[in-house]
Amino acid sequence: MYVRPAAAAAAAFLGFTLTLLGGTASYAAAGPGSSTDPRAGLGGPVVYAHRGASAYAPENTLDAIDLAMRLGFAWVENDVQRTKDGVLVVIHDDTLARTTDVEQVFPGRSPWKVKDFTADEIARLDAGSWFAEEYRGARVPTLRQYMDRVQRNQQRLLLEIKKPELYPGIEEQTLELLDEAGWLDERHVAQKLVVQSFSADCVRIVHRLRPDLVTAFLGTPALADLPRYAEFTDRINPWHTTISADWVAAVHGLVGAHGKAMEVDTWIVDDAAIARKVRDMGVDGIITNAPDVVRAAVTGF
Repeated sequence: MYVRPAAAAAAAFLGFTLTLLGGTASYAAAGPGSSTDPRAGLGGPVVYAHRGASAYAPENTLDAIDLAMRLGFAWVENDVQRTKDGVLVVIHDDTLARTTDVEQVFPGRSPWKVKDFTADEIARLDAGSWFAEEYRGARVPTLRQYMDRVQRNQQRLLLEIKKPELYPGIEEQTLELLDEAGWLDERHVAQKLVVQSFSADCVRIVHRLRPDLVTAFLGTPALADLPRYAEFTDRINPWHTTISADWVAAVHGLVGAHGKAMEVDTWIVDDAAIARKVRDMGVDGIITNAPDVVRAAVTGF
């Protein structure tokens, strides 16, 4: 679901109102379980801004995470892929066609795969006007640019390594960049970062390389298979249509890679009724394009 410019204006107003209630900066710096931690106080699941506040701004852009900050959300989610010359960039699709003007800028290079373009070429693309004219000129950020903005905003990151089978070694490269950006120190690892993937092998590699990191597997494993995932991950993050309260309880009944009860963060929930439904199933987090809608539904604020 996408809401165009009128909704963005409404979101900005809502963000001002929410700032009066307490903004991102105050609780992003707090530790888990504190009175200002996003998991405490309001009594509902953690709300993750999927690709930023992507119902109101072009997904995976700096505009989208800035808007999430203004709306008062500490946690943002993104997608990481790699260019032809080995630069990590933040984009969801493995092709540039849907969210940039690549077909106009490079008309002869179908199918416009991310891995077939250099970082400099991708930096030329408009990643905003497809969504709304007011975002014309937005760019596909490199992961380093993105991390610097998340840090500036005092936000937390749910980072997805996208299609790792296309990019051999991307797990190690991503961790190296995170380290260079200052995101693998004790504070960030403990409070501000989760790495996830649809690839169990990818999650397993990340856990092997950095056993201290919180990881998540994207999908809905069968109940009989859940103990195997608990060996190398801390969370199972399923599509909301695939789960039940019994399944969530089964995940919670397992001890994950860090010796704690496993958690469930479900996606993509943009509807208030569905948000309340999965909350009542007992999920720990909700990943959403419209974080304001979900927060209002599950907390009343």
